[in-house]
Order: sequence, then structure tokens, then C-alpha cells
Amino acid sequence: MADRHSLLCCLMAADFAAHETRLYLDTHPCDEAAMNAMEEYSAQAAKLRAEYEHRYGPLTGVPGKTDGGCWIEDPWPWNYGFHEGVCR
Repeated sequence: MADRHSLLCCLMAADFAAHETRLYLDTHPCDEAAMNAMEEYSAQAAKLRAEYEHRYGPLTGVPGKTDGGCWIEDPWPWNYGFHEGVCR
């Protein structure tokens, strides 16, 4: 992955695809192709999440371990500039 922004965008896309496929499976529980796709999207999202958290720290407020509060020095969510582009 090139940078923090593109890694986070790709993670959001994979999470979105997994979630939408789960919703589809609510009404089509026997669709094996959708089940396989959901498993692939979920695995991709888990891999991207692990990579992001390894590089940049936790995405949620419940991390497995703490780094002593260094996260406060990172940019705030509104400082990332997501309006400048989409996942590339």
C-alpha cells in the first residue's frame, strides 16, 4: 500500500463490500457465490485492518495494548482530507 490514506480507503471499501454482501445474504441465504464473496471480502478486510493497525495504530477505542497515548499526536479525523479523492 502506498500511504495511510489509500490503505484506509481500501479497508473501508472491503468492509463495505463484506457488509453489503451480508445484507444480500439475509434475503438470499442459499447463494453460494455470495457466501464465497462475503468470506473473501471479510478476509481481505481483516488483512487490511491488521496491516493498518500494525502501521498506524488501532482503528477503534478498544486496542489490545496501549502505546502510552501517542495517538493524541496523530492528525484528527477531519484533518485527513478524505474529500480530496477516493480509494486509488
